[in-house]
Amino acid sequence: MADQYRRADWLVDRLRDVLTFYYPTGIDEEKGGYIVQLDEETGEIYDAESKHLVATTRYVVNCCLGARFEDQQPWLDAAEHGVEFLREGHYDPETGGYDWLLEGAETVDRKRVCYGHAFVLLAYARAHEAGIDGAREGIEATYDLLMEHFWEPAHHLCQSEFDGDFAEASEYRGQNANMHTCEAMLAAHEATGEARYLDRAREIAHALTVDLAGEHDGRLWEHYTESWDHDMEYNREKPKDLFRPWGYQPGHHIEWAKLLAILDRDAEVEWAIDRAEELFEMAIEHGWDDEFGGFYYTFDRDGQPIVEDKYGWPVAEGIGAAAALSERTGDDAYLDWYDRFWEYAQTHLTAPGGNFYTKLTRANEPIDTDEGPAVEPGYHPIGACFEGLRSL
Repeated sequence: MADQYRRADWLVDRLRDVLTFYYPTGIDEEKGGYIVQLDEETGEIYDAESKHLVATTRYVVNCCLGARFEDQQPWLDAAEHGVEFLREGHYDPETGGYDWLLEGAETVDRKRVCYGHAFVLLAYARAHEAGIDGAREGIEATYDLLMEHFWEPAHHLCQSEFDGDFAEASEYRGQNANMHTCEAMLAAHEATGEARYLDRAREIAHALTVDLAGEHDGRLWEHYTESWDHDMEYNREKPKDLFRPWGYQPGHHIEWAKLLAILDRDAEVEWAIDRAEELFEMAIEHGWDDEFGGFYYTFDRDGQPIVEDKYGWPVAEGIGAAAALSERTGDDAYLDWYDRFWEYAQTHLTAPGGNFYTKLTRANEPIDTDEGPAVEPGYHPIGACFEGLRSL
């Protein structure tokens, strides 16, 4: 039964299931962009107004990947629709930045967030691969903006956040934004062949997964001070925070394992695959729940779970990491984990509509998550299918 998870036709079917959960309901013909606040079981809209930058860009990525394996035109049209909204809705021509949150077509939060701009770069990279007009220029302009405002060359990393005018910077520095910037740089290199994007991806990956992780027994801490020292107190009182929880995240360890395997594929960096395997093992050792399956959200310095809730995205990243590591190492143990992750996802994470649940209890009961603007329009399960298809 497990062999089906490695078949191209099965992976394309799963990718289609997630795409069609959000389409065409998610296309906002009136105000532009997408509507991604859909009930995870029924697909009904519970918030038609919120337009988050991360959701817009991820929806574009999803459709561009869908166009590789499906009837192209509907997904290309949907991607072009999103790229247009990026330019007309989120983009601020005065600063060159992209607004964080809109209600309908009106900006309600214009802060400049590295995490969001990383996804803008990723969206333009996938759109360029799909042949969407102007996307190559979008890659270049977004890269330039990241380098001008967020890049800190002394640390080989990006700072996290500014106000809307790029006038005042937050003191906070974060792992997560840099992980996704690395992901976007890898995609920009794949889309263009330009070495500068690969060079940046390699710099970020080494700074975080080798240099900074080397100060913490190889583990990846999430939060840092302005001078890139580990900040062990940041959000200690918010262990369930969606973007910045306190503690180690096994999902990010295994997501970095995937990115380092891709870096090894693209650049053959001698340290990347060893670190990828170590991070994969850490995620399994400290994060996988042997009793109920799934990854705990966070664990502490002793390797014990802090938040036992199970999110869908770490399992999806585990699927991608296992596929990529199998391809890079030839070790069948990764295929065993690949099958195991998919089995868990099919049994517990897959909602009736075909999408992944965002969050489950430790015992795998779905948790209602419609508490704010959604940022996860099937991006992680589609990414899992995509990495399976190109690795296996």
